[in-house]
Amino acid sequence: MRISGTLPQRRLARTLRRLREEARLSVEEAAPKLDWSTSKLGRIETAQQGVDVHGVRSMLDLYHVGGEHWAEILDLVRAAKKKGWWHGYSLKDAGYVALEADAAVVHEYQLGYVPGLLQTADYIRAAFRGSPPPRAEAEIDRIVQVRLFRQRRLTEDPPLELVAIVDETALRRPIGRAEVMREQLRHLIRQAALPSVCVQVLPVSLGAHEGLNGPFWVLGFADPDEPTIAYVENAVGATHVHKDAEVRGYKLVFDRLRSEALSPHDSVALIERLVAEL
Repeated sequence: MRISGTLPQRRLARTLRRLREEARLSVEEAAPKLDWSTSKLGRIETAQQGVDVHGVRSMLDLYHVGGEHWAEILDLVRAAKKKGWWHGYSLKDAGYVALEADAAVVHEYQLGYVPGLLQTADYIRAAFRGSPPPRAEAEIDRIVQVRLFRQRRLTEDPPLELVAIVDETALRRPIGRAEVMREQLRHLIRQAALPSVCVQVLPVSLGAHEGLNGPFWVLGFADPDEPTIAYVENAVGATHVHKDAEVRGYKLVFDRLRSEALSPHDSVALIERLVAEL
């Protein structure tokens, strides 16, 4: 089952699914009574499709939900309709920004780049100018604005907790001019000093390791009903991983990579040496 959407959308989806199950109705039984296809109801219950107040009223009536609960659920419908701040930037996103905006903790492993929440504006520009597909400068400007806006959460109250593991090769790879990389590495050192940020480097000397398969993220949420999610990007798209066993697998890989990485102190020392080499 693939669940997407913002946190209010996912809360609404879980609520509607729970109410149907409490009414002892299957998707196949409920959908025709709502004049919907089973696929539509399935998409609503996994936050892949929105639903308006009128549709939810019909669902509450069908599921025999007491009137005292209607106001709370309809408020959730209205909250789910609100667009996230990132929509104002016309961002083409594979669903990660919405997850991160709701997350309380992000565990990120990066193989090719400095983690996005720790990038400078010049590094971001150089990275997107140098990678396909070609982008207009106006689009790159929006990408920079969105990424810098996301970084604010590291110093908000409460802050987003970031544990970032980055392969040493990403820190040695020249993205932009030497001065761009030098300032990026210095910025990484400064950000690593934040109470909310932990940076660890996987040294080249480690040789082959599990992280060579590619970058991934594991996101945790303050809401105890919100399951931990893994997010994986590849050359043609991205995958949201929700199955408990698969998410546990990514957690284990992250923990093993973290145990193989340099300590936070030694990682900063390595980055300082890389700055001196530029």
